[in-house]
Amino acid sequence: MHQLLIRNALVFDGTGQAPVIQDVAVTGGRIAAIGPALDVSAHETIDAQGLALMPGIIDSHTHFDAQITWDPQVRPSPALGVTTAVIGNCGFTIAPCKPQHREITMRNLTQVEGMSLDALRLGIAWDFETFPEYLAQLRRQGAVVNIAAYIGHSSVRTYVMGDDASTRVASDAEIEQMQAIVRDAMQAGAVGFASSTSPAHNGEGGRPMPSRLADDREMHALVMAMGEGGGGVFMLTKGGQTAVAFLESLAADSGRPVMVAALLHNSTSPQSVFKDLDAISAANARGHGLIGQVSCCPLTMDFTLQSAYPVEGLQSWRPAMGQHGDALMAVLASRDFRDGVRAELAAPASFRLFNGEWDKVQVVETVTPAQSHLEQRSIAEIARSEGRDPLDVMLDLALAEQLRTVFTAQLLNSDEAAVGQMLTHPHSLVSLSDAGAHLTFFNDAGFGLHLMGHWARDLGLMTLSEAVRKLTSQPAQIFGLPERGLIRTGHAADLLLFDPATVGRGPKRRVFDLPGGAARLTTDAVGVHGVWVNGQQVADSAGLLAAAPRAGELLTRFSA
Repeated sequence: MHQLLIRNALVFDGTGQAPVIQDVAVTGGRIAAIGPALDVSAHETIDAQGLALMPGIIDSHTHFDAQITWDPQVRPSPALGVTTAVIGNCGFTIAPCKPQHREITMRNLTQVEGMSLDALRLGIAWDFETFPEYLAQLRRQGAVVNIAAYIGHSSVRTYVMGDDASTRVASDAEIEQMQAIVRDAMQAGAVGFASSTSPAHNGEGGRPMPSRLADDREMHALVMAMGEGGGGVFMLTKGGQTAVAFLESLAADSGRPVMVAALLHNSTSPQSVFKDLDAISAANARGHGLIGQVSCCPLTMDFTLQSAYPVEGLQSWRPAMGQHGDALMAVLASRDFRDGVRAELAAPASFRLFNGEWDKVQVVETVTPAQSHLEQRSIAEIARSEGRDPLDVMLDLALAEQLRTVFTAQLLNSDEAAVGQMLTHPHSLVSLSDAGAHLTFFNDAGFGLHLMGHWARDLGLMTLSEAVRKLTSQPAQIFGLPERGLIRTGHAADLLLFDPATVGRGPKRRVFDLPGGAARLTTDAVGVHGVWVNGQQVADSAGLLAAAPRAGELLTRFSA
């Protein structure tokens, strides 16, 4: 007798082929049988008439590295159909980490990934120092979803170079030490090596994240160390100064694929992302595997000027970085500071997170009743009505409320026609949820449901079968996840049962369930009826099960 039998489901098998109404039987965490009207019985039978069944979503860009140590449920992802999460993206990991570097590691995460420092201090279980020890901890504690982990460049750099990691290039001896750490991590089961050269990625006090100080020599050496055993994916969040041609050379020399993030459409420089995608296509035509990580969601962030992530990539904002309280308010009030920001926004740039599109910045929540009439209005509208400069409007409002005013900014990916081209590009991977990070700014953990509901069903950009493929078998193939990403006999029973007519993601809302009661943004699934990880149910139509089993596997073996 089987463990589970799902009857009469419209089965999207993950290949991109048209769906077929079938039964699916599960035993021992694996798919045991597939077919119409199976003559079998099971301990639990679900009649899925009118519903669809697909492989679970593989989220290839998450930042659960810290959260997973106190929250093995990795909320909210399992309830949103995710059954496998890849952590350590951008190289912002917490392992390896010496005890004396824990505080700066947490402070860097607070700045670069919008995490609560108090929550990190209260929540992280530091039962490790090395990356293999971190994996051992994850294996012991388990998780609701399957986990694959990158070894992260910034952590490796800090482990070897200490405080110098964010200030200078590495010596030959230091690079050799870093190579040894990467080799050990790959042998222990890392899925690859992740890094960032993005100017938007700043740590404590506005200092660059350590990986940004690496020169090409160091980057090449570490990617080669990653690929020596014939496996691994190199993942890089690319700054504008990093050429795709250099990344192609890394793919060519290592023989390993290079994942390029974050490819987002910028309305003020609309062709930049397509130039990168064209270069990625040309590299693949030459036999060098490059993949562009793209998002199906508009990049919208909530923020206050106490932690103004959208503008922290501006050089002119640097005087405000690392400042707090009265010192920060003094900087923001300075005319010279404001004029510098205005001048930089007026100058052309190939890529930056914020481009002075004030009509896309809104006041979400004011603190003082006298300012409540400004809520839900754009900064551009307020500036026009008051006959003032929009930067002054935003800064003056924030200063009047002790920097507690909440704003929201629609930054990138707002042109749906352009985003649609990116989503259907032959060498793009739909990703960039950033789940586990930017918890006070945005939540795109439901990206997969949004792709299926908004882009496939509502807009018809692609078939639902193709959307499912992009979320399942495509990432499984890129990362070499054996026997996952397809509904096929013998494969892991990572499954998502949903209603094609309603599937999507709900509105964002704020909850206060981080360690110490810190806030995070979350979202609920729409049209999801069940999620199974390795054959065990972890979510239903009401969301994550209260006693969701830690059914996930720590994935450490990958096919080349």
